[in-house]
Amino acid sequence: MERRNFMQAVLAGTAATGLMNAGAGAADSAPVAGGERAYMAGLLQQMAEPVLSNMAQGKLKKNFPLELSPTWDGRDPGVAYLECFGRLIAGAAPWLALPDDGTAEGKTRHRLQQLALQSYTNSVDPKNPDYLLWKGPGQTLVDSAYFTNALMRAPKALWDPLDKVTKQRIVAEIKSLRRIEPPYINWLLFAAMNEAWLLSIGEEADPLRMNLAIRKINEWYVGDGWIKDGESFHFDYYCSYVMYPMLLEILEVLVRCKGPFWNAKPEELLAQALQRTQRYCEHLERFISPTGTYPPIGRSLTYRTAVFQPLGLLAWRKQLPASLPAGQVRAALHAVHQTVWSGPSNFTRDGFLNIGFVGHHPELGDWYSNNGSMYIASEGFLSLGLPENDAYWTAPAQDWTQKLAYSGRQFPKDYPVKY
Repeated sequence: MERRNFMQAVLAGTAATGLMNAGAGAADSAPVAGGERAYMAGLLQQMAEPVLSNMAQGKLKKNFPLELSPTWDGRDPGVAYLECFGRLIAGAAPWLALPDDGTAEGKTRHRLQQLALQSYTNSVDPKNPDYLLWKGPGQTLVDSAYFTNALMRAPKALWDPLDKVTKQRIVAEIKSLRRIEPPYINWLLFAAMNEAWLLSIGEEADPLRMNLAIRKINEWYVGDGWIKDGESFHFDYYCSYVMYPMLLEILEVLVRCKGPFWNAKPEELLAQALQRTQRYCEHLERFISPTGTYPPIGRSLTYRTAVFQPLGLLAWRKQLPASLPAGQVRAALHAVHQTVWSGPSNFTRDGFLNIGFVGHHPELGDWYSNNGSMYIASEGFLSLGLPENDAYWTAPAQDWTQKLAYSGRQFPKDYPVKY
């Protein structure tokens, strides 16, 4: 079947599934059968559908109306489209990588994966209307890292099927971003992520960009699972958005590919990073109230469920600490998703995410925030990379720490750790 006809068939399937009602509340659009997993799959589909179906046709820029923060700093707003696609696909990648099956979810997942492949192709085709802002400002480096992180998380689903020309174009665009010098904050990890991905596919990688990021992150570790973002400590969720997930995945590549490194052993650094991530996850779990709320602290709060990316990542990797049983984490995160996504005003009438927290709150946007930035929320859905028969989904639900504590029941004490 010719590619054009194939994409028409895929897009026709969008209407046929009927799982998503653009602009409706997520609770209304998610499939009812299947419980918590089906609810999350419906939410992720609701996020992904408008973005991927438009971008696969080269119509994302045409049909995605930009919303900028009231304090927007004046940078090229075209960065929003790379933010939108890159961040969305990073969170969706584990789910899209699951094997095809004959279920309704499986058919939807396969269709979205095909749309994602065409979106990748369009993103680096200079003749396509949705060619992304690769020659843009420093922000391009940030979101290129999510773009490559998705390829790292799902190479067989998102990288291997791409044609040779598209692969060459992606590699060239990513290497071209070496022109951007990242500031000494979390941005070091974005440069390192791109190099780790290049290393993972057998391309020449810059060891300095990886080693510097790892060294600085370890220097910024303040203890008990928390990392500073640069020289000053900020009480926010950047350990969730960037620090731990990217540090872990970069180190995994260095261990697996035996990448260039200084005299420290990457295996030991990876083990240390995992321990610290596990401790941080214990804090995240304790932040979840009995009703599924969590502290609205710090910058980038509009990233919504990206706050819980480390819990989802470790669940997907089967690396949750013994203190956090799967049924407990799943129940707590389900409560969070219901609380955050319960209202229809998280989405526009056209089905796109808008700036907000629980609903539409443009005033909460930071000077770098646009509605494309909001798609990092998909990072809270990494546990969907586990199949429906996995113990994470089938284990009995357990009450989480605050739910135990505020109902007068016994709950574990909490002490700082020294690693």
